[in-house]
Amino acid sequence: MAKKVVSLLLASHPGPTVVVTVIAVGLGIGLGYPPARLVLLALAILFGQLSIGWSNDWLDAARDRAVERTDKPAARGDVSVGTVRAAAFVALAVALALTLPLGIGALVVHAIAIASGWAYNLGLKSTAYSWVPFAVAFGLLPAIATLGQEQPAWPQWWVYAAGALLGVAAHVTNVLPDLEDDARTGIRGLPHRLGARPSGLLAFSALALATLLITFGPGLPVRPVLLVGLVIGLAAALTGVVLLLRRSPTRLLMQLIMTCAIVDVVMLALAGQSVTV
Repeated sequence: MAKKVVSLLLASHPGPTVVVTVIAVGLGIGLGYPPARLVLLALAILFGQLSIGWSNDWLDAARDRAVERTDKPAARGDVSVGTVRAAAFVALAVALALTLPLGIGALVVHAIAIASGWAYNLGLKSTAYSWVPFAVAFGLLPAIATLGQEQPAWPQWWVYAAGALLGVAAHVTNVLPDLEDDARTGIRGLPHRLGARPSGLLAFSALALATLLITFGPGLPVRPVLLVGLVIGLAAALTGVVLLLRRSPTRLLMQLIMTCAIVDVVMLALAGQSVTV
């Protein structure tokens, strides 16, 4: 039983799930959420991400078996596809139920973000618009936090833009190591059409631009700690480009983007209420 539970958790894409949840918690802390409300926000985002991750492994199980993905529990048979499918729907319901107490605005925006993730899994990943669900979901993530406050507010335009750019970067670097396997099963998203190196350059350009927006979006003068974040973000983007040009794309590129996303959200948290309209 314990092995099945572990396999189910591994099928949820735990790395990105945890990172996105940490980002939401960071935003909540920066906005001054009281502890109980912060826990509610964290759990809502966590279950939303679990739902997206499980729906991905459920819908991709046959493809993953075809290309012999050894890192996919459902494809290996460690957990049944039916179990993963049921978990995806249960997590979806729990995510929406937990978001409701944060307000109607937060609920609607979170539902759109989750729907974007499901839309990607259901077929948008195979189109030239494969980047759109990531841009929408990451762009709206800060809005879930700002609208979930006791006094709801919309984020500034640059917050949406920075989130969307991080989403594009995450999408591209997540896909790059799987380009050949995807081609064998008919997946042709934007990175597949552009090719590995152009896509990688797009991803790290998006990362650099997102970091610039977060640094200068709150206005002048720029706080020294934000400049530190800017240096880290630009250094990470440069490192990613060097790695991309010197070797075949690996999961390290995605990990680099996710690490920088956490740095960027710390910068947003330090910006505090200036992220809202």
